[in-house]
Amino acid sequence: METAMSAHVPAMPRRRVLGAYLEEARSECLRYMRAPGFMLPIMLFPAMFYLLFGVLMAKAGGADAARYLLASYGVFGVMSPGLFGFGVSLALERDGGLLTFKRALPMPPGAYLLGKMLMAMAAAAVVILLLLAMALSLGHVTLSVAQAAALLLTGVLGVLPFCALGMFVGTLIKGQGAPGMLQLIYLPMSFMSGLWFPLPMLPTFLQQVAPVWPAYHLDRLALASVGMNDEPLAGHLVVLLGVTAGFTLLAARRLRRHG
Repeated sequence: METAMSAHVPAMPRRRVLGAYLEEARSECLRYMRAPGFMLPIMLFPAMFYLLFGVLMAKAGGADAARYLLASYGVFGVMSPGLFGFGVSLALERDGGLLTFKRALPMPPGAYLLGKMLMAMAAAAVVILLLLAMALSLGHVTLSVAQAAALLLTGVLGVLPFCALGMFVGTLIKGQGAPGMLQLIYLPMSFMSGLWFPLPMLPTFLQQVAPVWPAYHLDRLALASVGMNDEPLAGHLVVLLGVTAGFTLLAARRLRRHG
């Protein structure tokens, strides 16, 4: 009987489905804009690092050093909106019951996650644009329009693997423990991927294990976008796609089972 009744429930019109996705994305953007204490560190922390190491301390190395660090600190910057924008907020909202409440609303189940993903992509775009402005004005880096656009696109799409990783961590940990756990992932991964210092400056062991981290692969793509890496990129793309798909599936499975 229940199956027969559910078969007659009309599907939501496509326009309303699209409206639900857009409204959820808008609400996520407004919510984070009203919490500058959360968003400003995400955006300004990589800018401060790049100003110190990529502009002031890289002058002796010339424009190539500033260009190299622009790509690396760009990756360092876009990791943060994915890990913390997704992981911390998801963990807190699970603890507070907001996720359960949203499940009860007549909205597509993917709208909540899509809204967070779009917000992370927008934050990543702001980070890259801020670093580009600093590199071009203070670091005297010369980039073509195509290179700047390629770096921006790499950052906006490159945040997605870290959204997936942050989402998975957010399903594992209570809200209060999520920031600390994500810091234990974020900072060591950045260092061991060669984002703070070029890999040849690191110990041989760290150079050998660097490909384990998704940040390393995104860094190789970012370096290629600014003309600092001419190696084949297909393998790096495959790894990042696999990380995104794998952690998304693991997180979705945990959300279905544990909420």
